Amino acid sequence: MGSDQTAGQESVELAKKVRAPDALTSDGEATGGGHRQGGAGHQTGTVALALGALGVVYGDIGTSPLYSLKETFTEESHVMTIDRINVFGACSLAFWALILIISVKYLMFVMRADNKGEGGILALTALVGRSNSTGKKAGLLVALGVFGTALLYGDGIITPAISVLSAVEGLEEVSTSFTDWVVPIAVIILVGLFIVQRRGTGAVGRVFGPVMMLWFVTLAIVGLSKIIPDPGIVQSINPYHAVKYFTHEPKKAFLSLGSIFLVVTGGEALYADMGHFGRKPIMFGWYGMVMPSLVLTYWGQGAFLLKSPDDIESVFFRMVPESIVLPIVILATMATIIASQALISGVFSLTAQAVQMDYLPRIKVVHTSSKHYGQIYVPLVNWLLMIGCVGLVIGFQTTSNLAAAYGIAVTMTMAITTLVFYRVLTDSWGWSNAKAMVVCLPMLLIETGFLGANMVKIPHGGWFALAVGVVLMVQMQTWRRGRSLVAKRIHRGEVGIRKFLDDVEEMTRVDGTAIFMFKDSDKAPPALVNNLEHNKVLHKTTLIVSVDTADEPRVPAGERALITRIAPGVFQVQLRFGFMDEPNVPATLRQIDHPGLEYNDDQVTYFIGRESIVAGKAPGMNPLAEHLFVLLNRGADSAVRFFNLPTDRVFEVGSRVEI
Repeated sequence: MGSDQTAGQESVELAKKVRAPDALTSDGEATGGGHRQGGAGHQTGTVALALGALGVVYGDIGTSPLYSLKETFTEESHVMTIDRINVFGACSLAFWALILIISVKYLMFVMRADNKGEGGILALTALVGRSNSTGKKAGLLVALGVFGTALLYGDGIITPAISVLSAVEGLEEVSTSFTDWVVPIAVIILVGLFIVQRRGTGAVGRVFGPVMMLWFVTLAIVGLSKIIPDPGIVQSINPYHAVKYFTHEPKKAFLSLGSIFLVVTGGEALYADMGHFGRKPIMFGWYGMVMPSLVLTYWGQGAFLLKSPDDIESVFFRMVPESIVLPIVILATMATIIASQALISGVFSLTAQAVQMDYLPRIKVVHTSSKHYGQIYVPLVNWLLMIGCVGLVIGFQTTSNLAAAYGIAVTMTMAITTLVFYRVLTDSWGWSNAKAMVVCLPMLLIETGFLGANMVKIPHGGWFALAVGVVLMVQMQTWRRGRSLVAKRIHRGEVGIRKFLDDVEEMTRVDGTAIFMFKDSDKAPPALVNNLEHNKVLHKTTLIVSVDTADEPRVPAGERALITRIAPGVFQVQLRFGFMDEPNVPATLRQIDHPGLEYNDDQVTYFIGRESIVAGKAPGMNPLAEHLFVLLNRGADSAVRFFNLPTDRVFEVGSRVEI
């Protein structure tokens, strides 16, 4: 992102402004705080928002029945015997996982910990940052939050791949002639999905909710069709069957937890998307449709397996009457595309927020809607995700193989969420350690069990998600550290703007407006210093513009500018954008109306600094990190494009900085 001088945007502490990955609202637009008073959620009502949540929040968890129970019994590391004890035990574990992790952990407790209405692991970390946590403890929590965020990128690659592939595999139930076409069709769908991202998702988004509602109704009906003839499977609600499951085949039962965990993948989305829909609509959707449908379909699969154990390889599609398998495959494919779309959009939003928070270099962000800034497209991330997803499908070939890579990133993120939530309870909510432990320890024990079982997946594909997380975490930390060092180097020898102007001898005033993009409101921009020292001129109107990112999703247009007169014709302009706003500097400056400030958009020249960063012997970073930072800095998008400055009116002042 260049240095603090060129960015015109303050490097903001993670504890002051964070937000979890976004997805889409009911009409396919990403918005911030839709559930608050006056927002979209307040206007459309709980039912409409709950319908929208079906198409966004529950896409991932809603497609888990396509593969989770199958993998519980067939994954290579723990091929389970399909008998009454194991089937009842697996169904019992699936039921209680949904209850304890989704209903209790997230809906009852964690979703009450919101950061100004926003949810997600970074929002949770922000609450700790505002508390009394200091020193190493606070640093560790921030590091955990960043790592959890980085892991979500790995999830954003694996989820579309496994979801689409699991649906397309249903074609094999239509005709065996499709067997050789499963991977090519899945690749074509994924490529098409990523190609259309640049067009935005507004039109598609309007059908997300209804399609997912049809999908959940289908899950419930298919499940009921197998439960009614054999209702005994409902007894698996008794946790005794889960206990018996572990005594029947102990080692295999423990390892199978890694697959059973797949029933709750997507659980983080409930919390992350709280800012879009609000807690109440998400709960309404969960208890009103999603949870009953999931429970019925898992129980139905259990009842079906007891009668047809040989159908485990494609248990969901073989439960469906042969005459309607093809329509169900098409519906399942649509549902997985929707689940994939939500993850992709979430990664786009996560990237934009990481850039705003100075954890990633500036990269090109395209706003695909003239009405909603939040609907964005990030070309670089889009193509990297596409390459990753297609590579996984081609490399792993089947859902069973991909399942070996799936789950560990989500499990780690959930466990990190629990650890951070414990500190929120004790530091922010004032709970005693004992009281907080009563809530968090059972959660952590459950998630630790799931995480332990998932560890065996690391050699078989789980390494991929971890590698993505580690690489991105290193990149984020290196960028942030490098930015801090560059800022220190540049700020040496700076002088106050008022003192500098007082010391400058008589100067010539020229017509027009000069805008100097510079972060520090009380310092003289080097570009201004150079201009005065060499050209001895000052524009009739001179604006020193700094850009700050607020700790809220959006700042109203009328509240974005704070103007201070420094000298005749010289003004300090502090612009504030929400971390989900587009930082369009020219558009915001055109709206300024301040006494004595004459602004003509046709006579504006923008002055920005541009540093050439080189690795040197200065202390602060190890050599490898220095070279990584230099590489990242070279690839960063220009401040001109990031702040929407007109390229034909920008004057860059270069300098060399050694780190």
